Amino acid sequence: MTTAPMAITDHLPLEGSSHESFLAFHNVGQVFETRRGPFEALRDINLQVHQGEFLCVIGHSGCGKSTLLNMVSGFLQPSSGQVTLAGEPIQQPGPDRMVVFQNYSLLPWQTVRQNVALAVRAARPELDAASQRRVVDHHLEMVHLSEAADMRPAQISGGMKQRVAIARALAVNPAVLVLDEPFGALDAITKEELQEELLAIWCEQKPTVLMITHDIDEALFLADRIVMMTNGPSATIGEILEVPFERPRSYEQIQSDALYGNLRNHALDFLFRRHAHHDG
Repeated sequence: MTTAPMAITDHLPLEGSSHESFLAFHNVGQVFETRRGPFEALRDINLQVHQGEFLCVIGHSGCGKSTLLNMVSGFLQPSSGQVTLAGEPIQQPGPDRMVVFQNYSLLPWQTVRQNVALAVRAARPELDAASQRRVVDHHLEMVHLSEAADMRPAQISGGMKQRVAIARALAVNPAVLVLDEPFGALDAITKEELQEELLAIWCEQKPTVLMITHDIDEALFLADRIVMMTNGPSATIGEILEVPFERPRSYEQIQSDALYGNLRNHALDFLFRRHAHHDG
């Protein structure tokens, strides 16, 4: 007999958690002014993200996923409520929160090593030059790019570019890693390789991760919890799905678990039946 998936619907902090307020959304709302008048993108977002947790956010286009990430990154202030990190309001971008985008955002005139080193020099000035070099080389090694260190972005593949972006973000040693569909443009094989490498680095450093994805299988493989958003406008958190699989994980291991199918079907039911996206 299979076990029904556990879904948290009240979005309250876990009792007794010592990290319950590490990254928190308190009654957050977001209204954008448009030519047609005010547009409410988000309403009543209440969420506690625990320190070292890997959280995935899924939902249809227009449900406010990127808006949430922009608030954490400090690029956007909520219209109402507050986003806090370690109890302090997030008011601007900072090196304690690093972002990896789908489009890599690498400097084309810099080599792979220089792209990573630039971020390390800016965010970790307390390190001497030799220590900064070791940090850069260590993270390039972790994403299997040591041999490509002196190449420029135009000389490497899309998967390799995303490896550079991940190495650059994690070499800064951020408290929070923000991932905006980082593997969305990659082929299936490259995507799976990068997911496994991301988990290996995350297990070593344990930053708090907030990641947007449209891929339910990816979320089940990576996340501790999956936040499922309702449709916009006035989008909010519909359910939070606990992912109970032990770490370290492999796709083969979790997909052979009967619970995997239950969790996947539950998420699909939420997205494509209860909150189906209807164009227009």
